[in-house]
Amino acid sequence: MDVDGGAGRVRAAVGLWRWRRNPLRRTTDLVEAWVSLVALVLIVLAAPATGWSTGARVEETLHRAVRVQHEQRHHIAAVVVRSPRGPALSPHSDAGSEQPSRRRVVADWTAPDGSRHTGTVSGAPRASETGDRFRVWTDTQGRIVSRPMDRATATTHAALAGFASAAATAVLVEVARRLIVRRLVHRRYVQLDRAWAAAGPDWGRTGAGG
Repeated sequence: MDVDGGAGRVRAAVGLWRWRRNPLRRTTDLVEAWVSLVALVLIVLAAPATGWSTGARVEETLHRAVRVQHEQRHHIAAVVVRSPRGPALSPHSDAGSEQPSRRRVVADWTAPDGSRHTGTVSGAPRASETGDRFRVWTDTQGRIVSRPMDRATATTHAALAGFASAAATAVLVEVARRLIVRRLVHRRYVQLDRAWAAAGPDWGRTGAGG
């Protein structure tokens, strides 16, 4: 929100009291003041409430996904068999790893359900050799999967979702307010043009001798 727009909302809302019994008050003045007051209340109260509600729902959903992922994914040991054909370096490294890079290898591993698997996997230390052990993430059947999300990451995503929801709500309210005010201003000009057209032919003739 821009500062001028916020100040305009406050001035218009405060003007609601001033316009109550002003003899020069037009209907559009009163409507604009009410619109600005409602927009101000929505931005101050409704936008944060929407953001909090959205963030809470997203956090609950993500934390549930975290629990499911940790239940269904297993960090098991794999044994290096040989280097694969083609590039050996993995383009992705573990986020918390101190290794500058990881390599792809052909490895053996035993799944939590007891089945044995052999395949090309990423994540082996760069200096690993045949027979070295490293750990991979798999599901219960032994299929390679990504690392499960942690609660801190889920909370961060939920907070960002809540902030985005609050900001979007505030923007929508402000856009609606400006559209309404624009129509009110247009209506004022139309009314002014009509009044001028009605008074134009007799303008300046009051008091003239005839």
